[in-house]
Amino acid sequence: MIRPMDDITLLQAEVLRTMAHPRRIQILHELAHGPIEVGRLATRIGASQPNVSQHLAAMRAVGLLESERDGREVRYRLADRRSMEACELMRTVIADRLRRLADMAGDDGPRVAGPAGAPAIETAAR
Repeated sequence: MIRPMDDITLLQAEVLRTMAHPRRIQILHELAHGPIEVGRLATRIGASQPNVSQHLAAMRAVGLLESERDGREVRYRLADRRSMEACELMRTVIADRLRRLADMAGDDGPRVAGPAGAPAIETAAR
């Protein structure tokens, strides 16, 4: 008997699909430092304000972000810090895999940049 997927699985897929864009992951890392206005966020990540606004709207639509108006500015923040923790966990899983592959290849392997403000992750064996 084939069981239909539950609603949480379907919503999880939608959220993960939305997160599956390098620019959106970069935005999440910036928002981990606290609420920020669209213009300032665009400047920090080196993207246009319209492009950042589109990404923010998509992430807000699936519940990853919340916004609040402050005069003429709109500030965005993570709706739940655990979303960022999930990103960080996946980043660690990937970095560990790169370390294992580098060990198998017998080389120093690539360096993986950490999130904004964090040190790079060494992928070579220690």
